[in-house]
Order: sequence, then structure tokens, then C-alpha cells
Amino acid sequence: MLRRRYGGVHVLPKLGQTRRTGLTRVLGVHTTWTTVGDGEFFCPGCGGDRNYQRRTGRRRFTVLGVPLVPRGHTGPVVQCAACEHRFGMDALDHPTTHRFSAMLRDAVHTVVLAVLATGGTASRTTLECAVGILRGAGFDDCSEVQLAALVEALVTDAGRLPEHAGSGAGLAIELHEALDPIAAHLAPAGRESILTQGARIALADGPYSAAERDVLGTVGAALTMCTDEVSELLLAAARTPS
Repeated sequence: MLRRRYGGVHVLPKLGQTRRTGLTRVLGVHTTWTTVGDGEFFCPGCGGDRNYQRRTGRRRFTVLGVPLVPRGHTGPVVQCAACEHRFGMDALDHPTTHRFSAMLRDAVHTVVLAVLATGGTASRTTLECAVGILRGAGFDDCSEVQLAALVEALVTDAGRLPEHAGSGAGLAIELHEALDPIAAHLAPAGRESILTQGARIALADGPYSAAERDVLGTVGAALTMCTDEVSELLLAAARTPS
């Protein structure tokens, strides 16, 4: 029997271990991968945006390293071009960093418009607050005149918002379409930040109106926040000096 030497001492390997090692070298399963697509994704292994290959595999039973008997298919999987780790197809559900940033900007924009469409744009303070939030989200060219015109167009557009902009199903649909895709990828602080920004706009011209509370409640629900969380956050925003 073969001996292994460790630090000058000869050690005999266990009989079962020797047999298993030998069998592994003789028998095995080999997978041949085929690339069927590619793209960019957020790699869970690297922790950043990377290129990927979508791959499917054919498994074969091998003897002495020679593929012989088919064992079926495996995959599809997503293989990172950088770290070469393979992941399930659900890895593509996570947006890339660039895509997530765009989704977040759109979400903030939708919330701002929803609150303004509900509370109105007559107050200069309200418009200034809204413009500041949008510029902070990346809309550098936003102005009060442009924003007021956009809100007016949305309110009068029956195809997007109903006659009473603050209480219709159309407004809820708008908010859910913008917020649902990002809610699962936001940390609690991120969800609270979006709702707080809407609350600041609503409070810019005085206490919440009933319609503003309704629309902010819809924002919270779309962000998967419970009713108590929403109420506590709106109360805290009202107590915070502007």
C-alpha cells in the first residue's frame, strides 16, 4: 500500500479513502457548456456590474475521463465573465447599478408629480421644494416653470390621471408601476427616504390634506411599507422643521 510522508513520518492512507480516490479518478460526470446568450448583470460574486454568458450544459458519465453515457441536460445558468462563477437565472432579476440608478430617478420623479398633482402647484414654496428634490435626484435642468407645466398637463390628461387626481386608481397605477420594481432592492432607509421626500413637498405649504395623506399612503404601500410605518414616518416629517 502506498505511504504518504508528512513531516518525516510515513502515514498509511485509510483503505476506504484510497478506494474512493481511485473510483473518482476512474468514474465521473463531465458537463459540456454551450453559450446561448450574453449581456450585462449585477454579479452577486463580484458585487458589481459585469458581463455574463447564459449557458446550458450537457452532462455525460465518464470512464477514465472519456465521456460515454449521456446523463441529461443542466442549466441554463448565468456565468460571470469576470469571476466565472455560475448562478441561477434569478441573478438577472437584480438590476445593474446603472439601471437601478435610472429606476430610482424615475421613482422619485413619479412621487414628486403625484404629490404635486394632488396638492396643487399654486404655492411657490411647494414648487421650490419639489424642484430641489428633483435636482438632487439627477434632474439638473428641472425648473419651477417646467414642473408646473408638466403637472398641469398630467392633471388634464384623462388617459393618465382621472378627473380628481388625488384619489383615482390611475394615480395608484402610476405609482405602483414606478415603485414596485425597485422596492425589493431598496434598503429600509432608501424606502423611507423616498416617502419622506414626498412628505416634505406636501408639508411645504402647510399640514397634509386628506388627499395628500392618501397619495403618500399609496407611495408607502408601493414601497412595501406597512400602514404603521407610513403613519409614523409622516408624523415624524411633520414634526421636523423645514
